[in-house]
Amino acid sequence: MRYEGDIYRPPSEAYSYILQITIGCAHNKCTFCGSFKAKKFRIRHLDEVFEDLEMARRYYKRVERIFLADGDALVCKNSYLLAVLEKIEELFPECDRVSIYGRGTDILRKTDEELLELKAHNLGMIYMGVESGNPEILRRIQKGETREQMIEAVKKSEGLGIPVSLTFLSGIGGRELWRENAIDTGTIISEMEPSYASFLTLMLVPGTPLYDQYKRGEFELLRPDEVLKEAELMLENINVTKKCVFRSNHASNYVSLKGDLPIDKEAMIQKLRVAQHHSEMWKDERFRML
Repeated sequence: MRYEGDIYRPPSEAYSYILQITIGCAHNKCTFCGSFKAKKFRIRHLDEVFEDLEMARRYYKRVERIFLADGDALVCKNSYLLAVLEKIEELFPECDRVSIYGRGTDILRKTDEELLELKAHNLGMIYMGVESGNPEILRRIQKGETREQMIEAVKKSEGLGIPVSLTFLSGIGGRELWRENAIDTGTIISEMEPSYASFLTLMLVPGTPLYDQYKRGEFELLRPDEVLKEAELMLENINVTKKCVFRSNHASNYVSLKGDLPIDKEAMIQKLRVAQHHSEMWKDERFRML
């Protein structure tokens, strides 16, 4: 398959066919993220995308899931996305689900009717990086979206029957705002009530503004035990009324957590409390990676 630059996909899309419909990220200003800094954002021509799909059809006998990359591919106009989805339906009738990266503002820009059109053509999941529920942290990392906008977007998508999978970052507030990050992330999840939520641990990427802040002494990383304490406080502040699949088992995490909220909340909290005092439970730094 033809790809431009490094390709990023959610862990749960490991066995999906990755179709690159955009190059880079339309926002590309988050201070912690180095994923798309080397790319100038553009939307690929439909004929190129169709050629890739036809190549994939010749190569793969069966494709059950397709993920649309790059960064915020949901920024594309509905007419473009519908053309891609319809081509997928034509060439891959066995495909169970198409998923996509999107920002909260991408969701809000689309009408209910537009989102339902996408759903009718097999768009079954939107992956969205929220990072933190704290307004000051969102401002500092130049997220370009407010807490309120992201809550509204998730409620809108979930209300229309399109599940959203959210990503949050432990340690993104540094030592100064760890408590605020924990509490406000817990409460934003409670307000959003997403179908899926994951809690990764911040790893600084050389060349990013946040890395430069760290080198200048303007940002302090949390110790492993502090990361676990933050995750504990975050979980304590999550109160959802419907099932939310929760994961904190990314390669970046010191301790792996996996459960469904609210039923497994207390068990995960207890595991974190124990792990704070037993460093043998922590993942070795050599095995932590993005």
